[in-house]
Amino acid sequence: MSDPSRATDTPAISELDQVPDRDAEETAEWRASLDAVVRNAGPERAAYLIRRMHEFAATSGAPLPGLVSSDYVNTIPASAQPAFGGDLEMESRITAVNRWNAAAMVTHGARLGLGGHIATYASAAWLYEIGFNHFFRGKDGDGSGDQLFLQGHASPGIYARVFLEGRLSVEQLEGFRREAGGHGLPSYPHPRRLPWLWEFPTVSMGLGPLAAVYQARFNRYLHARGIKDTSASRVWAFLGDGETDEPESLAALTLASREGLDNLTFVINCNLQRLDGPVRSNSKIVQELEARFRGAGWNVVKTLWGAAWDPLLGQDTTGDLVRRLGEVPDAQMQTLAVRDAAYIRKTFFTGDALSALSASLSDAQTVELFENSRGGHEPLKVYAAYRAAVEHRGSPTVVLAQTVKGHTLGPAFESRNANHQMKKLTTQQFRELRDLLDLPIPDSALAGSEVPYWHPGEDSPEVRYLRERRAALDGPLPLRRATPKPLPEPPAKPFEALQRGSGRQEVATTMSLVRLVKDLMRDERSGARWVPIIPDEARTFGMESMFPTAGIYSPLGQTYDPVDAELLLHYKESATGQLLIEGITEAGSVAEFTAAATSYATHGEPMIPFYIFYSMFGFQRTGDQFWALGDQLGRGFVVGGTAGRTTMTGEGLQHGDGHSHVLAATNPAAICYDPAFAYEIAVIVRDGLRRMYGERPENVFYYLTVYNEPKVQPAMPAVPGIEEGILRGIYRFRPADPAATGPRLQLLSSGTAIHWALRAQELLASDWDVHADVWSVTSWTELRRDAMRADDARMRGEERAPFVTRALAGAPGPVLAVSDWMRQVPDQISQWIEQDYYSLGTDGFGLSDTRDDVRRYFRVDAESIVVTALDRLSRTGRIPFETVARARRRYGLD
Repeated sequence: MSDPSRATDTPAISELDQVPDRDAEETAEWRASLDAVVRNAGPERAAYLIRRMHEFAATSGAPLPGLVSSDYVNTIPASAQPAFGGDLEMESRITAVNRWNAAAMVTHGARLGLGGHIATYASAAWLYEIGFNHFFRGKDGDGSGDQLFLQGHASPGIYARVFLEGRLSVEQLEGFRREAGGHGLPSYPHPRRLPWLWEFPTVSMGLGPLAAVYQARFNRYLHARGIKDTSASRVWAFLGDGETDEPESLAALTLASREGLDNLTFVINCNLQRLDGPVRSNSKIVQELEARFRGAGWNVVKTLWGAAWDPLLGQDTTGDLVRRLGEVPDAQMQTLAVRDAAYIRKTFFTGDALSALSASLSDAQTVELFENSRGGHEPLKVYAAYRAAVEHRGSPTVVLAQTVKGHTLGPAFESRNANHQMKKLTTQQFRELRDLLDLPIPDSALAGSEVPYWHPGEDSPEVRYLRERRAALDGPLPLRRATPKPLPEPPAKPFEALQRGSGRQEVATTMSLVRLVKDLMRDERSGARWVPIIPDEARTFGMESMFPTAGIYSPLGQTYDPVDAELLLHYKESATGQLLIEGITEAGSVAEFTAAATSYATHGEPMIPFYIFYSMFGFQRTGDQFWALGDQLGRGFVVGGTAGRTTMTGEGLQHGDGHSHVLAATNPAAICYDPAFAYEIAVIVRDGLRRMYGERPENVFYYLTVYNEPKVQPAMPAVPGIEEGILRGIYRFRPADPAATGPRLQLLSSGTAIHWALRAQELLASDWDVHADVWSVTSWTELRRDAMRADDARMRGEERAPFVTRALAGAPGPVLAVSDWMRQVPDQISQWIEQDYYSLGTDGFGLSDTRDDVRRYFRVDAESIVVTALDRLSRTGRIPFETVARARRRYGLD
C-alpha cells in the first residue's frame, strides 16, 4: 500500500509530458541550477531569475505564454519615466481649482437636498487632468477626435473644468441637478439633457466599458469600409474598480484583444472602495484585475505608488517590501491610509528587514506613504502610464491606477467607507481644503453660509494655459457635435415591391423585412450606410444570403477555407465586410448598435444600424442599454424577430415573447410598431428613414416586431388615408358588409393576430349573423402617446381629440382588441375609446405546442374571439346570453 505522506514527492503531471524532450540531460542541468539557487539564495531569488528569463525570452522571440500577474508595484519604474510634457506647477494650480469648484458645486446642491458625489472625482482628479492636458484629442482636427467614456460619479469635476474653460457659467453650476427650469446641469453624463457637452451616458455602471469596446471596434469598422478615417481616434473608458463587478464591464475583453484594438484604453480608478466598503476586503482587486486583463490578452500598466516609494523600493534588496505590499489585503491598505505612524510601523513594517527600511523615515514621511503617495495622485506617474498606453501597439491597454477615495477632502472623507454617501463639506472643511490646495480665497469669502466658486480670471495664466493645451489637442473636450447630414432618399422600388403583396406565396413578415433591407443595401447612394447587426441568428432570420454578397466584417479577413465554400450561400468573412455578427451576445449587439446609431454625431457620418434578434431576448435582457441608447440620442432600426408568444411552436416559455412591447413602451425614444403585413412594414421603414435620416432628423429609434408565421401578404388596399393610419397606429383593414343588418362590433388586432381576427370576422357573420369591422393596429404605443399629447394640449386650453378616438368615433358596437401580446399592450389605449372596450392577450408564461393549441390555451384563437365578442354583445343586450353558451359548446370552449 502506498504511503499518503509521500504523495507530494510525485512529480506533477504537465502538458509538457506530451512533448518529447529532445535533450533530457540539458533539461536536468537547468533544473539543477534552479535547485541550487533555491538552496543558496532562497525561493524569492529563484522566482526573480525565472521572471527575468521570461522577460528576456519574450524579447528574443521565444513563444512563451505571458504571465497573468506581476508584483504589486508600478509597471514603469522611476528610471523609465518619460520627461513630462507640460508645466507641472501650472497644472497643479488648475487641478486645485477644479477640486474646489467640484466640491462647492456638490455641497450647494446637497444643501437643497439634491445629493451629489464628491469622493470619486477627488480620487481621480489627476487621472482626468493629465488626459485633458496631454492626451485627449478634440474634434477641431481632421478626424473625429477621441471618445471619452467618463466615470459618471466624477461629473462634478468635469463640470468644474468646463467652467474654468469658460464654457459654463456660475449660474449653470448653481443649476447642478436642477433641470426642470431648462437651464440646469444633469447629475451625470446625459447627452439628451446636455447634448452640446456629453457624448456618452455612463452612470448605469458596467455599460460604459462595454460600450467603449464596441465603439473602438466600430471605429475600425468605419475605417475598414472606407467611410471615415478613424485611425487617429482613441477611445478612453474611465471606470471604478468596484464597477468591474458588473458583468458587462469585462464582458468584451477578449473581443478587444482578439481584434487588436490598440485604439482603446481603459483607466480603472482603483481607490479600493465600492459604495459601501472595500472592493476586495480580504484580497487585492488590482492583482485580480491584472490577471483578468492579462489573461484576456490586454496590455496592463499599473501605476500604484507615488514618488515617495521609489527610494524605498530601490533599497529593497531582499524583496521583503515588495512581498509585503503584495500580501496586505485591500481593507487593511484602506486602514493604513488613515492611521498614524506608530500604527503603520507596527502593522506594516514588520520583521527585521522592513523595520530597518522604515527606520530612516520620519513619522510624517511614514504617514505620507499611505495617505497621499499613490500612483493615481501623482501627475508624473499618470503621465508615464498614459504615454505607455498610447505608444503600445497590437492590443488594448488597461491602466490600473491606485488612489485614495476622497483624496484631499480631509480625514472625515478620505478612505472612509461611507464617503460615497457624503454629499457636502462644512465651512471649516472648506477652509482646510483651501489651505491644502493653496488657493487665494480670502477668509471673508468663507464667512457666509455658502462657499464661493473660484475662477482665477479669464486672462489668468491658469486659464490661458488650459486653453492653450486644449488648442494643441484640437479643441475642447468633452464636446458633442452633431452637424446635419441628411442621407439621400432611398429608391421607391424596394418599398413598392412589398406594397404589391406576395401573390399566392406565403411569406412571413420577418422575411419581408429582411428582403426590404437587402434591396435597400444595394442602393449605390445610401446602401453602404446600412449596418446589419445579428447576434448569431442570421440563418434564423433568412439572412444567410447576405454572407457572400455583403460579407461579414472581420479585421483579419478570412484566414481559412470555409466548410461550405462550394455552396452559393457560403460563409464569407472580409476585412471590409458590412455585416456585424456578434456571436451569442445581445449586450454586445446593442453596444455595437449604439456606436453605429450615434455615428452621425461621434464621427459626422450617419449610419443606419439594423439590429435583428429573437424578440424574447431583446428588451428584457438589454433594456438598460436601450435606455442608454435613447439617452445617447441613437437612431436606427431595432427588430424583434420571431415575435409573439404563440408563434414559436415547440420552443416553450423562454422563447415566447408576449411583453417586449410593454418594456419598449416605457422608453420615450422608442417608436414601437407591430405590423401585420409586408406593405405596413414598407410604409413604416420608409417613414423611419425620413424621420431619422432626412432633412430634419429626430433623435428616436424604431422597434418593429415581425413574425415567423408564413402568410399570404396582401397588396396595400387603395383606401384614402391608409398611410397616415399605418404611421399613426390604426386603420380599418376590412369593414363588415355594409348591407348586413345584424349586431355590429369592432375588432382591433396587431401583428399576426390580425389573421385570427379575420377568421373570427368570418365566423361571426356566417354562424351568428354578427358583423365586425377589422382594424389593423400597427402601434398601440404610438396611439397612446398621441392620446397623451392630446390630453396635454387640452390642459393648455387647446381642443384636440386623440387620433384613435377620432378613428373609432361613431363605430357601432363594442370594441374588442386582440394581439399576440399580454393584454397590457392593447389596454394602453382603453381610456380613449368611447365604446365598451375589452381585450384578449397572452398573459402568463409561454409553453410548447402547436400554434393552434397554444392560441386556444391563451384564448386568443378565432373561436375564442367569437365567443368573447358575443359575450360583450350580450352584456349590452344586443344578443341573448344563451347565444354565448351555445357558441362555447359549439367551439369546445365550455
